[in-house]
Amino acid sequence: MSLRITATDALLIIDMQADFMPGGPLGVPGADGLPALINPLCNLPFGAIVATQDWHPAGHVSFVGQGGPWPAHCVAGTPGADLSPALAQGHIGVVLRKGLHPAVDSYSAFEDNDHTSRTGLDGLLKGRGITRVFVVGVALDYCVAATARDAVRAGFATFILPDACRAVRQAPASVLAALGKEGVDQALAVNVLAHNLA
Repeated sequence: MSLRITATDALLIIDMQADFMPGGPLGVPGADGLPALINPLCNLPFGAIVATQDWHPAGHVSFVGQGGPWPAHCVAGTPGADLSPALAQGHIGVVLRKGLHPAVDSYSAFEDNDHTSRTGLDGLLKGRGITRVFVVGVALDYCVAATARDAVRAGFATFILPDACRAVRQAPASVLAALGKEGVDQALAVNVLAHNLA
């Protein structure tokens, strides 16, 4: 396995949004430290760099006020839904918004949680000749994990970069072990950078 990045690789940056940074309504501990690793990755010669955004209507099914598990977060058009200002966005070619349907949540960048509505990411990546994806961002145990699982199902060689992810509820080791059994590989962002900047 080579960590050399080429035009057949894609970087998927998951939900690096203001509301998920520490101090936000759904702050993920340590998420504000991720741009220091993700920004240099964006300078590598990926064939596609995609950033996702939760983009919820007010009153979304996932919110506590509607009986959901999460505090209200990333409401469409609010500052909290913006990508973190610390994230370098110059190389991000596609911004994909998910969780738009008021009655269905969407953890994965590929499809909604009910598995009926797809985002088109699969076709976009295959149309660009992408065969391998690297997934970073938040939260490792929810949207990052769901995206990685769906990437494997779509036929991509899939890597999570654990040092460039943060989890919100579950221990990272158990999440990564479960994903490994489903065909998701892992590599460290620092090693990817070292291989490509040497």
